[in-house]
Amino acid sequence: MPGAQLSLRGIYAPVPTAFGDDETLHLDELAQNVRRWNEEPLAGYVVGGSNGEFPLLTREERLEVMRVVAGERSPGRTVIGGASMESTGAAAEMAVAVAEAGADAVIVVTPWYYKGRMTAAALVAHYARVADASPVPVLVYNMPAHTGVDIPIAAVAELSEHPNIAGIKESLPDAVKIGRMIRQCRSGFQVLAGSAGSFLPALAVGAVGGILALANIAARPLDRLMVAFTSGDLAAARTAQLDLIELNALVTERYSIAGLKAAMDMLGYYGGPVRQPLLGVSSAEREEIRGALAQVGLTS
Repeated sequence: MPGAQLSLRGIYAPVPTAFGDDETLHLDELAQNVRRWNEEPLAGYVVGGSNGEFPLLTREERLEVMRVVAGERSPGRTVIGGASMESTGAAAEMAVAVAEAGADAVIVVTPWYYKGRMTAAALVAHYARVADASPVPVLVYNMPAHTGVDIPIAAVAELSEHPNIAGIKESLPDAVKIGRMIRQCRSGFQVLAGSAGSFLPALAVGAVGGILALANIAARPLDRLMVAFTSGDLAAARTAQLDLIELNALVTERYSIAGLKAAMDMLGYYGGPVRQPLLGVSSAEREEIRGALAQVGLTS
């Protein structure tokens, strides 16, 4: 069971794609970011996800970014590559290409365009075919905020029995749903939280880690939270969680990728611009983000 052999425990940074002012890829700056992230307490990286602006990249651009991150990651770090496509056949093909570009596993968001027809049966058939074709383990990616599709727990439980499906990134900040999912899925099926604002509740009901936008700029505070929880120091874990809620809301929910990239620029990473139709943050929004970073001790 290839999927069962992959440990997903830990914190993963969903890597933003580096663009220049002309919206072309800036791969040297991306490589510099990865080398700096290699010094942070991360389990690995997710490439070609929502924070990577994958719907706005061509297929070849997505593979170029994958090759850079896979080539720069330090030994022992897991790289998960986005293989999301609307057609099942294209997603299966992309999973093969992403694996060949260096991914240890692939992550696939629920198809969304025909959301009214994305029944549990359709989603199970989609993921099963991708997992059958993929040479590396597959993660389900549930992101209703962007897709409008919320995969049913029963479908996840059925997919958890597939030998090449290792787990799921559950982006909803819903510890009750995560707990029900863990209870219904096979033993060893791994759930990763998708929101740093509710990371502690997710860990408390059995999540093994998180794919967290905030990990790009606040890996150490997130690691302190997870270490405190694992060691049984719930007071320290709770304090760490409370400290991160507002910052997470700013750079994920309120200002999204543009806010995260602005925060990266402030902390010495290369954030750079977003690709249109996304727009950057205003000067006032930038100062709000700067203040939130200072409140958690990330800037002076």
